[in-house]
Amino acid sequence: MSENCFMGNERPVRWTGYAALIVVVLFFSGAFSECTGLLSCLDFTVLNGSFGKIADSFTFMGKGGSGARHGFLFALSLVPGIMLALGVVEVAERLDALRAAQRMLTPLMRPLMGLPGIAGLALISSLQSSDAGAAMTRELSEKGLISETEKVIFAAFQFSSGSSITVYLSMGLALFPYLSVSHLVPLGVILFYKVLGMNLMRLYLRMAARKEEA
Repeated sequence: MSENCFMGNERPVRWTGYAALIVVVLFFSGAFSECTGLLSCLDFTVLNGSFGKIADSFTFMGKGGSGARHGFLFALSLVPGIMLALGVVEVAERLDALRAAQRMLTPLMRPLMGLPGIAGLALISSLQSSDAGAAMTRELSEKGLISETEKVIFAAFQFSSGSSITVYLSMGLALFPYLSVSHLVPLGVILFYKVLGMNLMRLYLRMAARKEEA
């Protein structure tokens, strides 16, 4: 359903679509996070920025909050990142980047993850920002670009170790001096088990569907 819905129009993908896809993938991947000058503006985290400090210590959320009020402020702090991610995706869609992702990534993602290629941008963004990944997945679902089954499989991937790259490179930094292997090996293990987990969910859904048919 998802592929037919999006690819019903077989017009060729413009070259700008492939160019935009590459730029957006790099934008959400964190490839420009360590750059300086104008290149840093091509990174999602850099553009998302951070809130200013109050009394040189705390953001507007303060310290020691609890209950619904603290939850409201936390939810409010997520809004800028979600708005930025959805805005970038909307621009990418107008430039045919999503159609390019559908054509290029489906042959890889369909057998490996059970997802259409159009979910590629949401997948990449979820590795850097769980909020952006969740918002983009919801938009794909609401537009009918992924099915309910695909959404559940995708949620299994995002739920385990959300924003893996960001968390690993920030909190895991303290462990780097004690690693006896390359710094990329633990990250590779994390990503491997994320893919394994989503495929276990994929297998479970397939078995459940067969049981209902029987």
